[in-house]
Amino acid sequence: MRTFILLPLLLATLLPAALRAESENRVTLNIESTPEHPRNSEGAFATLKSGRILFYFCQFYSGSSDSDHDRVMEVHSDDQGRTWSGARKVFDPGDALSLMDLSLLRLQDGRLAFVYGRKKTYQDCRPFVRFSGDDGATWTQPQAILNAPGYFCLHNDRLLQTASGRILLPTGFNRSFNAGLAIDSLDERGIVLWYYSDDAGATWKEAPIWWGAPFASPNGLQEPGAVELADGSLYSWARTDVGTQYEFRSRDNGETWSPPVPGNLISSLGPASVKRLPHSSALLAVYNDRSAFPVVRDGGKTHRFVRTPLTVAISRDGGRTWPFKKNIETDPQGQFCYTAVHFTDDAVLLGYSAGAAHGAHLGRLRIRRLALANFPAAP
Repeated sequence: MRTFILLPLLLATLLPAALRAESENRVTLNIESTPEHPRNSEGAFATLKSGRILFYFCQFYSGSSDSDHDRVMEVHSDDQGRTWSGARKVFDPGDALSLMDLSLLRLQDGRLAFVYGRKKTYQDCRPFVRFSGDDGATWTQPQAILNAPGYFCLHNDRLLQTASGRILLPTGFNRSFNAGLAIDSLDERGIVLWYYSDDAGATWKEAPIWWGAPFASPNGLQEPGAVELADGSLYSWARTDVGTQYEFRSRDNGETWSPPVPGNLISSLGPASVKRLPHSSALLAVYNDRSAFPVVRDGGKTHRFVRTPLTVAISRDGGRTWPFKKNIETDPQGQFCYTAVHFTDDAVLLGYSAGAAHGAHLGRLRIRRLALANFPAAP
């Protein structure tokens, strides 16, 4: 009996490191829903100069809906995401209802930027930014990215700095039906805007081009993101309720954007996350691949909101095709969404909501470590 127990450990020791790394695809952290904290949801990663990896996330304490209160929490890892610390509080919402849709980004000048949506009501939700010059030990006071009133909906892990130094923030906007403060005052038909800064985040401008959905829809274009391609152009996308992510492209560093067209990330009404693989022109996407399960619109929200399986895909042509796919979550009752993507030396860390249809929708937060050796080599 003892021999059988030791054999797997012996084999793991003797196998070449590359083969061990190739097989790595495991959950390294689950933060479960509790009565005290019924929702643990969307977050973002950053690597400190010491090598420590931070993960900031939203932890709700008055309920689990977008209308409840939360605070920003942190866990960290000192071994490339294999193990994690306990959670500690970073920010309270202050006079706001919640701080949501978190992004962390290492800027080219060495500082960390922290962007989030500060929600007070469904008439007042705007993006704010803080900066840290000491790797998160202290942060500047919050600075509004825009002063216009309204409901501006971000997505976590969306902040981008291009090779030119421009900082770009794709943003959704929802108008209001009336002056009420509750969610029923909000028009869910989103439009997409892009904000940018050319002075390291001191001031921000809105790109002159914005787009609405080119189709009849109760949801429009929502939760956009963007990535810089190897040729310097920008690829942007947004979730829809018509069975696919719609995409936009820019060849002038985000000043103007092509009209939205359906892309090849076939999905339900769930967000996608896309980043460039390190030292490569290839893109990595994480989304709910519904290509085998067409979205049924006539059935209402039940079908549009199916967020399983959770799939990683690779594109070698700037997001036009995604020939390599791998499902990493397949529970048919699962709700996998709002993924943060962060690369280590030999792996990608995915932080995402891993709820279930029968439980708290965004209750469980999960971090998965997936070896880069799992993916095909790309130029």
